Amino acid sequence: MSRTKLLLDVVTDLQNLAGSLQTIAEVLASNEESPRTEEKTPVKKAKPKKKKISLEEVRTLLAQKSQAGFTADIKKLLEKYGATKLSEIEEKDYEALMKDAEELQ
Repeated sequence: MSRTKLLLDVVTDLQNLAGSLQTIAEVLASNEESPRTEEKTPVKKAKPKKKKISLEEVRTLLAQKSQAGFTADIKKLLEKYGATKLSEIEEKDYEALMKDAEELQ
């Protein structure tokens, strides 16, 4: 292939690339205008529902912490919530217990 043919191919490729870039820029510009109009209208956001924490999730976390050497700390946490074993903890306290256990380091 001659050098002239190669140069013409490069020019064609660059023109195609420029056209593609221009199309992308136009799409991005049109997308930027839409959110501005949407921001003017107030949108009511639904409150995220709290995920209910299960006994198994708490047990898993406490087992991991116990294996990491925090067994005595876990016993203290259980006592803090008025229990000597996990099954005695009330379901409403699971979230707080997990937060306390995650802080163990």
